[in-house]
Formats: sequence, C-alpha cells, structure tokens
Amino acid sequence: MSKHTLSVLVENTPGILARVAALFFRRGFNIDSLAVGTTEHPEISRITIVVSVEDLPLEQVTKQLNKLVNVLKIVELEPSSAVQRQLVLVKVRADNETRGQVTEIVQLFRAKTVDVSPEAITIEATGSSDKLDAMLKMLEPFGIKELVQSGTIAIGRGARSITDRSLRALDRTA
Repeated sequence: MSKHTLSVLVENTPGILARVAALFFRRGFNIDSLAVGTTEHPEISRITIVVSVEDLPLEQVTKQLNKLVNVLKIVELEPSSAVQRQLVLVKVRADNETRGQVTEIVQLFRAKTVDVSPEAITIEATGSSDKLDAMLKMLEPFGIKELVQSGTIAIGRGARSITDRSLRALDRTA
C-alpha cells in the first residue's frame, strides 16, 4: 500500500466532513491524517486526507466522492508537486541539567519553545512528517510527557490554485 494525499474542496456546509469520512470508513480504509478548514473563500472548505491504499480502490472512492453534491473538486497531491506540512506540540521533561540540551535540539530543528516550567518545556514545530519524527526521536530520551499533532495540510506548488474553477462552479449552482 502507498500513501496518497487528497485535497478535497467542498461547500462549507454542516455534515460534509462526516459524509466524506464515511465513504472511507465504509470501504474499510484507515485515514492516516485528516485536516479541514475554510479556504480564501468562506463558502468553500478544503479537506486534506492522507490515506494508505492501493491505486484502484482509491480511484473508486474518488469517483464516489465526486458524486456527493457538496464536493466541488478532488485533487491528488503528489509529494514532488506539493508542499506538505504538519504541526506538532510536544511537552518534554527538562530540568536545570537537561534544559540546555533540549533547547539545542529545538534550535537544530528550527522549532520554537512556547512554554517553560521548572520541570518541562513545550515545543512547537512545523515541517514534513520525516522532520518531525526525527525531532521526536531525539527528544525521546528526555521523556515526552505529552504530544499532539495536526493532520497533514498540503498545497500544490506554483501559481495555479484549485479553488479558481471551483468557485465559479459554486456560483453557477447558487
């Protein structure tokens, strides 16, 4: 199985996320990552889905997604032609003896310290999943107290926007 990143433009209506996720659920696909938010047009939301699946079943789900009334456009974003990022907040044990070492790792990965207490440091980092995994591996020996990650968000490289035509299509249906 290979990982696929889908960018799905939808009308910003209640229940659309549940309907999209349900299509993957009914097929028995595990969604590795799911992120949703409004676009530059408040009436359109973008759902970014990362799923591990073979090409043919993914094509079938994509066709079913296209049949949903509120789905405007679906694009598979290839890693070479897209910018993909995740956000992680991680709370790491850090006392007076280890705080300097943890801070060096934070700087090495161009992350930020967002909270400090006598026993812990909270770090914010953005980047590819490989970069974040490498940082977390280096922080593990200090003791990770808490961890939260966003889903992957992605956008195509270059000047083209996937919302251009979708907004015109939405205007015609209104």
